[in-house]
Amino acid sequence: MFDLEKIFIRLESLSNPKAIEGMAKFAISSDRNFGVSMPELRKLGKEIGRGNHELAQQLWEAQFRETMILAALVDDPKQLTPEQMESWVMDFYDWEICDQTIMNLYEKSPLAWEKAMEWSSREEEFVKRAGFVLMARLAVSDKKAADEEFYPFFQPIEREAFDNRVYVKKGVNWAIRQIGKRNIELNEKCIALSRGIQQQDSSAAKWVAADAIRELTDEKTLARIKERPKGR
Repeated sequence: MFDLEKIFIRLESLSNPKAIEGMAKFAISSDRNFGVSMPELRKLGKEIGRGNHELAQQLWEAQFRETMILAALVDDPKQLTPEQMESWVMDFYDWEICDQTIMNLYEKSPLAWEKAMEWSSREEEFVKRAGFVLMARLAVSDKKAADEEFYPFFQPIEREAFDNRVYVKKGVNWAIRQIGKRNIELNEKCIALSRGIQQQDSSAAKWVAADAIRELTDEKTLARIKERPKGR
């Protein structure tokens, strides 16, 4: 049975100061960071087990890079409330904490679609990024979603493509590309969306669109898309 103290002992044993230096090159904060690799964190998360909501809260509140990632790995997505999701999203301070929390926890919540729309309209950089990362991840993980469920995402994607902040524009771009790779129908719609964005008088929007068009029209990408059943 794991508790907070045992987890800190494990993290200290896995600590790698050189890894912290390497992470800094990829804009991962070196503050409150043990330098534990993601494979090691995933392994530890499996040992702790999914569904420990109380421990997840304790891990998040500890506010170390590793404890926050572990919190997302062990929390129960069905127990997530709008209040918790809002509280945690406001703690995002770099792209890694944002993306790992989305991928490991938030995308599994029944609230994910609602929050994707809500956060995409927010001003805070990593809150807005979280909205678009959710869109991208839902396009990958929600195999049963109908094409029409993604259409509401097109408006915020087009609206926010002008945002020149690096982690926002990359999030917007990620959302377009992943939605456009679900099937050939969505591919065509996302290419058309991108061509419209390309007309905006914004260097960020032009980059977002050009990069998306490049991938979505690539022959190898199209071949893979055509092999997938509709909805995937």
